[in-house]
Amino acid sequence: MKLLMNHFDCLVVIEREKKKLSQRDIAKFTNLSLGSVNTVINELLEANLIDENNMITSKGLEALEPYRVKRAIFLAAGFGSRLVPITLNTPKPLVLVNGKRIIETLLEAVVRSEIPEIIVVTGYLGEQFEILKKKYPDIIFVNNNKYNEANNISSAYLVRDKMCNAYVLESDLVLSNPNLIRKYEYCSNFLGIPTKRSDDWCFETKNGHIVKEKIGGVNCHQMVGISYYNEEDGNKLSKDIEEVFNSPGGREKYWEQVQLVERKNNYKIAVRECSFDDIIEIDTFNELKAIDKTYDM
Repeated sequence: MKLLMNHFDCLVVIEREKKKLSQRDIAKFTNLSLGSVNTVINELLEANLIDENNMITSKGLEALEPYRVKRAIFLAAGFGSRLVPITLNTPKPLVLVNGKRIIETLLEAVVRSEIPEIIVVTGYLGEQFEILKKKYPDIIFVNNNKYNEANNISSAYLVRDKMCNAYVLESDLVLSNPNLIRKYEYCSNFLGIPTKRSDDWCFETKNGHIVKEKIGGVNCHQMVGISYYNEEDGNKLSKDIEEVFNSPGGREKYWEQVQLVERKNNYKIAVRECSFDDIIEIDTFNELKAIDKTYDM
């Protein structure tokens, strides 16, 4: 049985929760209608991908395996100038927010999803990231010694051959909803928050796919710096990142401009929706103080 998106979404929830779920529970987790869930459950049951208790079978796990996420790549090399004075002595991803390092809100979700390989691209005060080894001993660090000479495309360039079946995460995001990081992904996608108006980086979309990246927009999706690339797109990215990076002005690009702007005709990137309650990007010291009152002293 070929998995359609609705089949995939329901099967992923059933596998993740590892307990008997009602169809109403599944509808809540997937944002599908109860009628759609009823249809999908019957089809999954008929295909022997789940059993009569709505538990995943070995055949269901086999069906999900081609969609397994193999690695998570963290881009964590930057200075974080807008978070001065905190970042004068601490890299932005290691800044504490309500007692937890920013990057750890993401790392915990990656580990929870059983993603086997974790790569962190460091730069500014890179030696401080070694503290993460105590809790995450299998982390692989890649040092970007050009972090202050180029934009974050320089970090992506160093790990361009690792993009297949991989999440790429900006490391200054405080994650509240760990379910945004999943063991399986159906297709290449970028997280976005549907909003009536944004003054930030955002996407224009058509039929659920990104057609344009821009600053500011109405009835758009505000960009969230977490994306995923399947094997086909990961292989294309390896070549395209190298070409864009080495082109005139290429080192000044943001890394996602490779697939969303410079080589956008090579990709069909879906938008995966989340909410402002799920995840927060802390850009300024005032925003940090608003979230963690211990800094407001």
